[in-house]
Parts: sequence; C-alpha cells; structure tokens
Amino acid sequence: MAKASSFTCNACGAAHKKWAGRCEACGAWNSIVEEAALSTGPAKKSLGAMKGKQIELTDLTTNDAPLVRVQSGLEEFDRVLGGGLVPGSAILVGGDPGIGKSTLLLQAAAAFARRGTSAIYVSGEEAASQIRMRAERLGLGDAPVRLAAETNLRDILTTLDAERPQFVIIDSIQTMWADHVDSAPGSVSQVRAAAHELTSFAKRRGISVVLVGHVTKEGQIAGPRVVEHMVDTVIYFEGERGHQFRILRAVKNRFGPADEIGVFEMTGMGLAEVANPSALFLSERDRPSSGSVVFAGIEGTRPVLVEIQALVAQSPLATPRRNVVGWDSGRLAMILAVLESRCGISFAGMDVYLNIAGGMRISEPAADLAVAAALISARQDHPLPGDMVVFGEISLSGALRPITQAEARLKEAAKLGFSAAIAPASIKMQSSDDFTLKKLSDLGEFIVEVFGSIDE
Repeated sequence: MAKASSFTCNACGAAHKKWAGRCEACGAWNSIVEEAALSTGPAKKSLGAMKGKQIELTDLTTNDAPLVRVQSGLEEFDRVLGGGLVPGSAILVGGDPGIGKSTLLLQAAAAFARRGTSAIYVSGEEAASQIRMRAERLGLGDAPVRLAAETNLRDILTTLDAERPQFVIIDSIQTMWADHVDSAPGSVSQVRAAAHELTSFAKRRGISVVLVGHVTKEGQIAGPRVVEHMVDTVIYFEGERGHQFRILRAVKNRFGPADEIGVFEMTGMGLAEVANPSALFLSERDRPSSGSVVFAGIEGTRPVLVEIQALVAQSPLATPRRNVVGWDSGRLAMILAVLESRCGISFAGMDVYLNIAGGMRISEPAADLAVAAALISARQDHPLPGDMVVFGEISLSGALRPITQAEARLKEAAKLGFSAAIAPASIKMQSSDDFTLKKLSDLGEFIVEVFGSIDE
C-alpha cells in the first residue's frame, strides 16, 4: 500500500492536495512541504466497530481536591496567569524575536525555584553555558534552576518523567523534534505533535509546562492554530524596540481573566516590574499640548491611563497618509468618517498620525472618544486641559455608548491627580467636590462643550 502523505504550508498550516511553489492561502513561497500522516488507521474496520476501554464518568457534584496556585513572587507575572501557576497547566508564550521572552521566563524560573518550586529550563536554541551566562548577567547565578540543551522530544519527556519537576520551560516549541513524525523540526506536523505530547504529559503528571513560541511577521504565533486550542493559557509578550516598556498580555486563560496585562521595564539587569503602569506611561507629560489626550482604559481587571497622541497636517499627496501605532487602523477610519458625516469636520487632504504613547496597544472601543478628541485637538491646534481624562465608545450615529467599569477608571484618574473627566451620559456616577464629571450623550455635544465652534 502506498504511504499516506499530505502537503502542508509551514507558514499558515493550510493543507493542499499536491505540492505547489506558492501557498494560495497565505501567499508564501516555497513553504509547502510533504508530510507523512501520523496514522493511516485500520484498513477495513471503522473506529466505532473496534472495542475500546470504557472511560469513567463523573458529575458536577463530584468533589475534587482544590488546586492550589503556586506564586512566583513576580506580581506582574502572577497577575497575568490569573493569580499564580496552576499545577498541570500548559502555557504558550509568544513574542517578537529579541523582545525578552527568554529573559522573562528565566527570571520566572529563578523566582519559582527560590520559593521551593523545582524548575527545569530546556532550551533547543542555546547551550547550557549560554543560559548560565545570561543568568549571571541578570544576577540569577545562585538560583537552583536546572538546565538542559536538547531538542529530542522523547529524551526530554523521559527526563521529565524521571525528575518530576513542578515547573518546566520549553524554549522553543518550534525547535522540538518528535522522532515518530516524518518531517523537519519547525514544520506544522512537528509543532502540533510536540505540543500535544507536552500538554498531555503536563496533565498526566501535574507538571506546569511553559512553551515558548515564535511569531510570524503578522504577530501571530507560528505553526498551526490548534496549538493555541490545546494549551490552557496563551500569553503574548509585546513592546516596541524603541521603548523600554514590555507588556505581558493574556489572550486566553482557562484559569483567570483574559486580556489581563503585566507591565515590565527593560533594564540592564533584566525585566523590572512596574507596579503602577499609569504613572509610568504618563511620566513624560509636562504641559498640555494640542493632539494629546489622556484615556482612562481597562486592561483585564486593571485600570490603566495612557496618553493618545494625534498629529494632523496638510498633505501634498493625492491620497493622504493614515498611520496608526498601537490602535486599530480600521477603527480610526470609522472615527474619521463619523466626524465628517455627523459633525461636519473633514480631514480630506490631511495626513493623520495616531500614536499610543509608551508602546501600549489598545483594543477596547472605549478609546473612541479620546481618539476623536485628540484628532480634533490636533486639527484645531486646541489643547485640552491637562487635568482631564476622556473615555467613551462612539456609535456610527455619533452617539456615545455606555462602557464598563467606569468607576474603576475614574478612581484611577483621581488617584493620579486628575480632577476632571468626560464620559458617556449613561454612567451612574456624579461629580464630587474634588472631581468634575461631565456626562455627554453624543459627539456633537462633546465638540461644543470642549472646543466650541470648529473652523472649516
């Protein structure tokens, strides 16, 4: 019988019936490889006709021993995990090359080990001596972390089964090689098989496993998306190379809130925790300037204040530029359309630049009103008061929609010295003696309240 095989794109994981030079799904060249099937299955019997082992069933009232989270002592790391490490969990960490993934995880392994949690760091990219060199630079040379430089998955699992550590780091999943899979390391089949074996091992033995994943140029974790479904937690390590801030963001967490963030600062001694990110993101604001607005946002369970910066200038181009850093460019196009259609404020013939200061990335719609305020402020050269924060979602009709956790946003603003806020009219809080809250119902009312008349 001919050997069963398939053709898979290493870049996006799309399956093809035959080899081709270019993947039709993602457009990558020379990325399609032939891979042997993991199993051809029984020749004549269906799976339903074969006798298997009956599994044990339980119900929702079954009392299991509660899982006790393990704390690392790195509060920002523990926060993103949902309050600590859950035994038997599988965690996938992704990020751009050089952003600091290995540094962060080495610090986490050292923190766990110093608190009595046995930790093993397995690297498929560095020698053990290179890891020790980095540990010495970070001041972690005395931490009881055991090291290994290996890519053979069978040998790694055999070692972990014998040692029984509580915390394991695999750096990275793309370098692991399973000898029962007929393809090169880093291929879709190898990544899928290695992730499945490691995740299953973590569940069986109660060992917490962290898998480091490379990312594509679009910022997604390389390899099949099924890997993200296998694991319990998916974390992205974000940041701009020109900024010292790094954001650890959970995008999936079965044991805690998703979209929780931890903030770190890159220093010569590694990554330092930032206990109050709002104060750090706003530390360089000296005086009010046009195009600058402070947005009171929510990341997971944490209120975070960030500065939104806009620049509007006459464009010499037939198609003006629309450049965005840290926000959704499609959302910016929507805000510009609403301003022109509902409020009569046109940005035609103007270049528009929008930036979230500090390398932060914002995805929540509550930033709409702050973005609109920054755009109008830059266009009119009209600074907003320096003690004011702005938040609210804008609908296509120009109305200001309700947002969540308004009280937490306002408390964070008051704690940092802000004394005024503009928010949608639907929130229930009222002004106080030391904090002025203006509640508005639509974008036109906001423009009149803050900017008065607008020059065409």
